[in-house]
Amino acid sequence: MDDNFRHCEQLVREGDKDRFLAALFAPADKRGALFALYAFNLEVARVREAVREAMAGEIRLQWWRDAIESGAGEASAHPVAAALRETIARFDLPVAPLIDLIEARSFDLYDDPMPNSAALEGYAVKTSSALIGMAASILDPSSAGGNGAARDAGIAYAITGLMRAFPIHASRGQLYVPLDVLERHDAHLEDVFAGRDTPQLRAALAAMRRQARAHFAAFAATTIPRVQAAAFLPAALVPLYLDRLDRASGNPFAIDEVPQWRRQWTLWRAARKA
Repeated sequence: MDDNFRHCEQLVREGDKDRFLAALFAPADKRGALFALYAFNLEVARVREAVREAMAGEIRLQWWRDAIESGAGEASAHPVAAALRETIARFDLPVAPLIDLIEARSFDLYDDPMPNSAALEGYAVKTSSALIGMAASILDPSSAGGNGAARDAGIAYAITGLMRAFPIHASRGQLYVPLDVLERHDAHLEDVFAGRDTPQLRAALAAMRRQARAHFAAFAATTIPRVQAAAFLPAALVPLYLDRLDRASGNPFAIDEVPQWRRQWTLWRAARKA
């Protein structure tokens, strides 16, 4: 593994522990490519935190579009971009899902609330599901990237992650709980941003957890080729995270992390069953 891929590995180790641990269950000759893919996702996902204004974020996202499509200039000197370009070439990965992922992440730069459930699932498919599908293609280039299993696993993992980050998003004026879900439970946007805990808001968040569980159940009902198992491993954490959120539902604005050892144990068990 050359320096670019080692750099990606370190980024993922520090910033995306779930996917880092999952990648360790992949064959050694595929891990570098997975780290490059996950490091790219991490870089794009962090744009909101790295800039003060949305326009600056758009410029950064455009840089990543150009880096993926051309790979020229500064991109060749950027370790994550260089490793990703090499991974795309080696595994003949399609560029379109990567560009779609970047486009979806532009939503993160603004404070517009998620309009409806369909928009949320579309966001999850272009980000989380696409990442699982591309990882599956790296592990098994002859596959179709997991198809429906990747879609459901990705939606379940994405919604769960957004619910875990709900207190952080609410504190900075972001909302990924769709407006139609809030309206259905008579919950109010103003209460979210004011940090007011209400029965209506708890009901809306419970509905989101049910949505994540439904997609996880659909994913769990499918059969994943063993060679692709590492790509889907992060989704094995969904029930653990949702159970934790259920227990903490009395205070939706409190952050209650799952201990690292429990996450590692859950991933290990899921890998053994794969």
